Amino acid sequence: MTRSTHSAKARTGADIYLRFLQLSDAIRGVSSLPPLDPLEEQILAWVARATRAGERLSVRDMMAKEELGAPATIHGRLKSMREKGWIRLADTEDARRKQVELTDDALRYFAQLSRALVKAAKGA
Repeated sequence: MTRSTHSAKARTGADIYLRFLQLSDAIRGVSSLPPLDPLEEQILAWVARATRAGERLSVRDMMAKEELGAPATIHGRLKSMREKGWIRLADTEDARRKQVELTDDALRYFAQLSRALVKAAKGA
C-alpha cells in the first residue's frame, strides 16, 4: 500500500468518526434525558456492557468497582442517574439488593447512537 493510499484510508476512517461525533452531539442536544457528567457516562457504559452481556449488576457490584471511585461517590452518581432517568433500581429476590438497569429512555438513546454510527459509516 502506498503512502497516499494509507493516508487516504486513515482520513476516511477519521471522517467517519468525526461525522459520528457530530451526529452524537446533535442527539445529545435533543435527548429528553439530562446530560451526564464524565463519571456518570463511565457508569452508564458499565451498565450498558453488562446488559449487553446478559449480566445483572447490583448497586453493591457497582460500588465495588474501584476504578469508578469511592463507594460513596458511586452511590451518589447512581442516585443522580436514577433521578435523571438513565437507570432504574429493580428489586431482586433479596430485598436488600437492588438491580441496576437501563431505563427505556436510555435504551432509546443507545438506539439513536447506533443509527448515527451506521449513518456516519455510510457517509450519509
